[in-house]
Amino acid sequence: MGLTIGIAAETASGEKRVALDPPTAAKLAGAGHEVRVQSGAGVEAGHPDAAWKDCQVVNDTSALAADLQILPAVGRPAGELLEKLPRGSLVIAQLAPHRDLDALKQAASRGISLIAMELVPRITRAQAMDVLSSQATVAGYQGVIIAADISPRLLPMLTTAAGTLRPAQAVVIGAGVAGLQAIATARRLGAQVEAYDIRAAAREQVESLGARMIDTGVDAETEGGYARELSEDEKNQQAEALAARLARADIVITTAAIPGRPSPKIISAEMVAGMQPGSVIVDIAAEGGGNCELTRPGETISENGVIISGPLNLPSRCALHASEMYARNIFNLMQLVIGEQGLVIDPDDEVIAGCLLAHDGAIVHPKFKE
Repeated sequence: MGLTIGIAAETASGEKRVALDPPTAAKLAGAGHEVRVQSGAGVEAGHPDAAWKDCQVVNDTSALAADLQILPAVGRPAGELLEKLPRGSLVIAQLAPHRDLDALKQAASRGISLIAMELVPRITRAQAMDVLSSQATVAGYQGVIIAADISPRLLPMLTTAAGTLRPAQAVVIGAGVAGLQAIATARRLGAQVEAYDIRAAAREQVESLGARMIDTGVDAETEGGYARELSEDEKNQQAEALAARLARADIVITTAAIPGRPSPKIISAEMVAGMQPGSVIVDIAAEGGGNCELTRPGETISENGVIISGPLNLPSRCALHASEMYARNIFNLMQLVIGEQGLVIDPDDEVIAGCLLAHDGAIVHPKFKE
C-alpha cells in the first residue's frame, strides 16, 4: 500500500541539509509511494526543484501536509507545519526532546507519532540508521578543514628552496566517530597526530589510523563501550597529562559530545594559557557548550594568541554529502514502519522502541514520558 511522504524545507537558521535526496526519494516513488517536496527544500544541498523528477513539487506547507502520512526532516519541524499534519501521521527527525518538550507533547496530543533519530539505539541492527554517526563523520572532517583554514601554519612537512617546514602537531581529543574522522583527515593533510580518549580500548582504532595514543593512565570504559563520568582524581590526572601535550600542539580538535547533555569540560583556561601563540583549538562539541572552558559557541576568538573556534552545525557545511548519508539513515529506518498495510509503528520492535518518542496521543519514551 502506497503512502504519502513529504519533504519540507528546513527552517532552522543556517540549516542547508534536506531529509531525503532525489535518489532516495526516487526509490520511495519507485516502490509506489507518493513523494512531495516543498519547493526549494533541496537547493542549499545542491538539489534544485528540477532534480526531483520522481516527486511532486509543492509550493507551501499546506499543500505538503494535506493527507501526509510520513514527514522525514533533519531538525524539528516548525510548529506551524506540525499543526497542519493530520492525526495518525509520523514525523521522523532529530527532534531534540531535551529542548522544549512541551511543544512535542502538544504535537503528540494531536495524535502525531514522533520518532527521534538521535535516540536510535546503537546496536548492530540499527547501524545503518545511526544519524549521530553519519553526521559526526562530516563534523570530524570539517573540524580539521576549519583548523587548517584558520591556523597560521601549514599542516604538512614541506621541503622548499626557502627551507624545510616541519609538519604541524595535532591533538585530537575523543576517538569516537568524529574523532577518528578528524585523525584520518589531519593525517591526510600531513599533520603528525596524537589522540586521547578516556576509553583505553580506543587505542587500536587510533593507531590503525597512524596516530599515537596519549596515555593518561585513566580508563573510564564501561560495558558496551561507553564511558563513565570521571572521578575528581581522574580528572586531575587527565588534565595534567593533556596539558603537557597541548603545550606542544599546533592544532587541537575536541570532539567529546553527549547528546542532550552539556559537553564535558576537558581543556581549562589554564591549559589554554600554557599553549603556544598561533596554536588553534577547534571545538566540535560547541553545540553542547564546548570541551574547552573558553569556547564561545558560534564564534572564533583569540585568547593570548591561541585561536579558539566553536563552530555550530558542522554537517550543514557539507550539505550535499551530509544529506546523502542522512537520507540513507532515514530510508533504512522507514523500512521498519512501512508495511504491506501502510504505516505500521511497532513499539515492540527493538529499534522503534528505542527512538519512538510519541505514539497514540502521548509521549511514550521512558526517558521523557514523566
